[in-house]
Amino acid sequence: MTDSFKTAGRYPAYRRIMTPRLDAISLTTADLAASLAFYRRLGLDIPADAESAPHVEVTLPGGQRLLWDTEAVVRSFDPEWAAANDGERLGLAFLCDSPAEVDAVHDELTGAGYRSHLKPWDAVWGQRYAVVLDPDGCAVSLFAAADGTS
Repeated sequence: MTDSFKTAGRYPAYRRIMTPRLDAISLTTADLAASLAFYRRLGLDIPADAESAPHVEVTLPGGQRLLWDTEAVVRSFDPEWAAANDGERLGLAFLCDSPAEVDAVHDELTGAGYRSHLKPWDAVWGQRYAVVLDPDGCAVSLFAAADGTS
């Protein structure tokens, strides 16, 4: 048997332990107020006066952060930036307590004028699932275990 797969001795850079961890999810929005209103409806605790800021962030219950930047802010450090216009680049998924809650949240959001991308259905992987688009067209999945267990 060969030890050729053991590269630590010959290539010390491979021994270095990397510690990056997902800390934040960032959304770039064309209309900050509209985006914040949408995510408030999903229960995020976003400060009431946040609409006047060019950058907003909230800490989620698990410790990660959700960030919003206006397109103007992004262009201030990346002048070549352009909004995606042909397909999803990011999707967020919100766990609901039950299949009925998936339906209710979907109905509440679409009743408030947000666009449904996929109406609630029982997915083959065992979840009640729906997708609503936020004001910038990002897919926001709503899901729960189809049998109502978490």
